[in-house]
Amino acid sequence: MDLFSLSWTALRTAVAGLPDEDFAQPSGCTGWLVRDLVCHLVIDAQDVLITLVTPAETEPTRDAVTYWDVAVTPPTGDDPLDALIVRLAAAYEEPRLLKFHLDDVGSAAGRAAELADPGLRVGTRDEVLTAGDYLSAYVLEWTLHHLDLVAHLPNAAEPPAEGLARSREMLEKIAGTAFPASFSDKDALLVGTGRRVPTDAEKAELGESAAKLPLVLG
Repeated sequence: MDLFSLSWTALRTAVAGLPDEDFAQPSGCTGWLVRDLVCHLVIDAQDVLITLVTPAETEPTRDAVTYWDVAVTPPTGDDPLDALIVRLAAAYEEPRLLKFHLDDVGSAAGRAAELADPGLRVGTRDEVLTAGDYLSAYVLEWTLHHLDLVAHLPNAAEPPAEGLARSREMLEKIAGTAFPASFSDKDALLVGTGRRVPTDAEKAELGESAAKLPLVLG
């Protein structure tokens, strides 16, 4: 729960500190500018709010690791929902409006997470998780998107080390194997999720695991 708040606050703070011109820069998400990614974060915050007020009566069907579905191919940006995000982001016209909306909805999502009972069972995507597991899964979401946010913005603040470490741990559980110790947490996440192509040396260190990458999470 604390890592959710830490990661989410760091991500929202990074967005709040961006100059307007950075919103037109590419993000680490294929086909999305920074403004599109920030718009997606608004939707993510809404999803958190909706999920935390959607109690479930049945036993959990997923946890923080199995929450994620692993796809075979990376996104192209052509998915209808991805395309909708681009149109919606463009409708804001001014970065300050996007910043305001993210701060407004994002702050509410953060408060809801702090108030949530970790043992409460909640429903999302036709699955049931405890609120604690759901929010833990979002540490990976926030950390990956923080990396996406700063991918081409060298002056922007990077994700907190604690979030990177926890996200690497979850990604390794999803992969069913550990990344080489020589990989930094950041590089493990970027290479593991296909956000960066591994170098020849990294491929050699990965060995047979390289064939299982990238892990496209959805």
